[in-house]
Amino acid sequence: MNRSKPPKVLEVRPAGEDHQVVSLSGGAGRYRRSPCPGCPWVVANAGTFPTEAFRHSARTAVDMSQHVFACHESGAARPASCAGFLLRGAEHNLSVRLAQLQDRLDLSDVREDGRALFDSYRDMAVANGVGEDEECLRQCR
Repeated sequence: MNRSKPPKVLEVRPAGEDHQVVSLSGGAGRYRRSPCPGCPWVVANAGTFPTEAFRHSARTAVDMSQHVFACHESGAARPASCAGFLLRGAEHNLSVRLAQLQDRLDLSDVREDGRALFDSYRDMAVANGVGEDEECLRQCR
């Protein structure tokens, strides 16, 4: 296995004037070890990102998804999986499960830093303006 292979950027979607949503798959296991300062999974950061970003990234929280929620600070140039996602939203994600089986991801390396995180993708999206009954959240956990 080539450990230097970066994750594949599956899609980059605009989500507001200064925002984009990057979804990832595969790679050699680039992932954040703790939530970054502006992590959208941190409850105190609710409202920082446009609602459209949460509609776009909802597919990462669907059972057996191959799209991984990317860290917004890493961006598309040097993509990495988001620590908040790995801590709260990744247990049913196919790409994450495969990365664990292939020793490209060790979730015991990912740590909380004392800030409250949303319990689920659905909770995070709703707190950021996505309606509870919107189509994008119907299959989300």
